[in-house]
Amino acid sequence: MKRNLLLLAAALGFASASYAQTSYGLKAGVNFPKISITGDNGGSINGKASTNFYITGYADVNIAHNLSIQPGLSLQGKGSKGATFGSGEEEVQDDSKMSLMYLEVPVNFVYYIPAGSGNVFLGAGPYAAYGLSAKFSEDGASESGSFDDSGLNAFDAGLNFLGGYKLANGFLINAGYGLGLANMAKEVEGFSVKNRVLSVGIGFQF
Repeated sequence: MKRNLLLLAAALGFASASYAQTSYGLKAGVNFPKISITGDNGGSINGKASTNFYITGYADVNIAHNLSIQPGLSLQGKGSKGATFGSGEEEVQDDSKMSLMYLEVPVNFVYYIPAGSGNVFLGAGPYAAYGLSAKFSEDGASESGSFDDSGLNAFDAGLNFLGGYKLANGFLINAGYGLGLANMAKEVEGFSVKNRVLSVGIGFQF
């Protein structure tokens, strides 16, 4: 059901491109993802940022002066490195690493501000994602499998925030932040585990 909703969102987003002035773009770059773990008692643990990648195809549909909606389809690498616990002589380093790969559908609203020979752009919007694979490594050993095998929810959703600069020829540089709102933990009570992703990259809008 969740997969069907994801595909429907993508279809509706791209279908809207046929009713307005539209251009298309491709972006790729580096993700610096981590996870945030929050307990019901208010305590929290943040994993350390790992390194992954993303690649996104999107349509830029003009809906008002300097304002566009950008539905897209993206392959997003997320995950985290182990956290640091304690301090001083009691500090403990967790060297585990989690790599998660998602198929994501973002729908961003983007505002363009003319500047120099191009435009500064700022945007935000929701995303929905479905987990394709999960890999865990620790002490030199690694294990790969599905989200279900790993005890994680495959469905993720949240908000994207982005900004950057697009030249008149279509080349662009961009940065973004993904704020996961869905709990990744499956059948684990008392904790909420969510994605946090900082990204930088380049692209071209045709």
